[in-house]
Amino acid sequence: MTTIGFVGSGHIGGTVARLAVAAGYDVVLSNSRGPETLQDLVAELGPRARAASAADAAAAGDIVVVSVPFKAYAAVPAEPLSGKVVIDTNNYYPQRDGNYAELDDASVTSSEVLQRHLDGASVVKVFNNIFFKHLGSLTRPTGAGDRTALPIAGDDAAAKATVTEFLDAIGYDTVDVGSLADSWRFQPDTPVYGSPYGTFSDPVGTPADAETVRAAVDKAQRGGSPDTVASDHVGG
Repeated sequence: MTTIGFVGSGHIGGTVARLAVAAGYDVVLSNSRGPETLQDLVAELGPRARAASAADAAAAGDIVVVSVPFKAYAAVPAEPLSGKVVIDTNNYYPQRDGNYAELDDASVTSSEVLQRHLDGASVVKVFNNIFFKHLGSLTRPTGAGDRTALPIAGDDAAAKATVTEFLDAIGYDTVDVGSLADSWRFQPDTPVYGSPYGTFSDPVGTPADAETVRAAVDKAQRGGSPDTVASDHVGG
């Protein structure tokens, strides 16, 4: 069975880990504070889960979820991720991460910055636009009439196919938005950031099918200010 590694195991990373275990995957979890701080989550997830260092989790994963604040991207271990599919959940929040000129002037996207750091990996952006409680509650079986879709972006078609298969296994459809350069279309302050899935005050959320998500993506306009309140409740 495919193993999913996690560099970062907060609200989003932990939720994806729960969904992965429920779908039959093994998971290896890590965070910046050390494996011993993850024992409660490992115990909750059961025998398919273990905690490790970030480098070990990156090495162990066939697919690796990077779910850390953007400002910590340079600490993500690059060497063990070479040749792997990396799922990027992060968002750039200047009030949390500090200002990065190339992001502020929209020269690049945050996922392109991570891809540049992980130049041997294939980065696919997903999970950054949904409240973690909604991510946990809106999962549905393949073919369900009320199945929710998540936008993805990446530069490698094979990597996007791998992530699409993983999303299907954990209960989500996919809307392919394009390349990492196109991932601004579902960054903070765009119509598909959070809104299609309901409000933060509703822990269950509202299903949003592929047509709904695609329509929201298509409404995005470049140049919005990334001033959404910083939180790992939505993305990393």
